[in-house]
Amino acid sequence: MTRVGIIGASGYAAADLMRLLLGHPAAAITALADLPAMCGPLSKLFPQFSGRLDLDVIPADVKVMAAACDVVFLALPHTASMTYVGPLLEAGLKVIDFSADYRLKAPGLYEKTYGHKVDEKYLQEAVYGLPELYRKEIVGARLIANPGCYPTSAILGLAPLVREGLVDPSSLIVDAKSGVSGAGRTPKLLMHYPECNESMQAYAIGAHRHQPEIAEQLSRVGRIGLDVLFVPHLAPMDRGIESTIYAKLLQKLSAADVAALYHKAYDNEPFVVVRSEPPATKHVSGTNYVHIYPTVVGGRAVISAVLDNLTKGAAGQALQNMNLMFGHEETAGLK
Repeated sequence: MTRVGIIGASGYAAADLMRLLLGHPAAAITALADLPAMCGPLSKLFPQFSGRLDLDVIPADVKVMAAACDVVFLALPHTASMTYVGPLLEAGLKVIDFSADYRLKAPGLYEKTYGHKVDEKYLQEAVYGLPELYRKEIVGARLIANPGCYPTSAILGLAPLVREGLVDPSSLIVDAKSGVSGAGRTPKLLMHYPECNESMQAYAIGAHRHQPEIAEQLSRVGRIGLDVLFVPHLAPMDRGIESTIYAKLLQKLSAADVAALYHKAYDNEPFVVVRSEPPATKHVSGTNYVHIYPTVVGGRAVISAVLDNLTKGAAGQALQNMNLMFGHEETAGLK
């Protein structure tokens, strides 16, 4: 039985992780922690767990987590996770980090994007936790940088074409829409019900923190430098991401050719479904699945990819990584 701890237990992604772990056949939640202001009975933070997970959320303490856990999930804001990663690893635990603190490898990129010094000691050890690309590396890892929700949809949506060098690397456009839970649980004016209900808004155009993550990972996949125009939107729904992706093709390909390429890439993946028609966010809500529809329009590949931002975009993907790290069935707790 894998003993699981969570630091940052008051957030939406942490709640989704607890939901999934309660159905896992070989894992048990043994410790929950957060900042002192967020501590107390879990049932006060999330009443849906009353009678199902009767634990107290305690102040984060590495010694307590080390005694109770085999793995710790860090569901913390950016720049906060690196406070805990080193001490947890040194205590012999494995760590899966939901933040961006260990995702960006290029020198200076994290500091430029997040305005904070990177943890150089452990950065290069961290494995980017996208199983569809890095499954072998994840199996032997002790520190996982869990991917961002937008990047998961964009990278999986583009990887088959980029890997084969079939698209112009300067032509990539990702037009993405996310539910409001993607902004976390801390109140913000933009997420206030009268502001976001029955409304749609683009934000951080050309300046979103996930853009460097998308570009860096796709550059690794294609073994070539590339850039991505990434435009996120806030959609009036609780959860879900839809990314419509555009890329200029470098050779004449039919929609059937592109569909065949995606089936070859993903038909053996347990959580990627290649569709013959555009998917909807409701098709994947609450699941660890990504649905992808690729086609060709006027010499451009057009790909629609949908996922649940809290599950495959955060908690579900993290649990998929944990399964690989500890030798469990990869789909355990996720089917």
